[in-house]
Amino acid sequence: MDTLMSPLGMVSGFPSDTHVSQPDDEQKDWFVQKDGVKFAGTHLIIDLWGATNLGDPAHIDAVLREAAIRTGATILHGHFHHFSPNGGVSGVLVLAESHVSIHTWPERDFAALDIFVCGDCDPYKAIPVLKRGFLPERVTLGEHRRGMTVLED
Repeated sequence: MDTLMSPLGMVSGFPSDTHVSQPDDEQKDWFVQKDGVKFAGTHLIIDLWGATNLGDPAHIDAVLREAAIRTGATILHGHFHHFSPNGGVSGVLVLAESHVSIHTWPERDFAALDIFVCGDCDPYKAIPVLKRGFLPERVTLGEHRRGMTVLED
């Protein structure tokens, strides 16, 4: 085995072999219109400080799945890598509506998450799930609207 390659991590779901589409006459525009702008979706950057359960890939997978479902998203695939028996975890859930990702530093009780969803999904609904799952002492949050354009008059 090449020494630069790490073994693959925990795969919590497998890529879908079915393509979900709508007939052309039912094509939906997944961009959101809100507050006078149109945008692809909301991207939350979430930092959890003083958090727990950050070295357990199965626990992280379960919490992120619940969080993604709470936003209204459809989970397509998940992959989590545990860096050592006591180390951090990096992982992603690929969603039909975009993604949820996490990188953890259990030795610092810190986790960095991204939740990016489009359409009718609400990423803010994931926050209570993250709080219950990781019991952080403090949460910092940033929001970015991806693909934002001004609506035509």
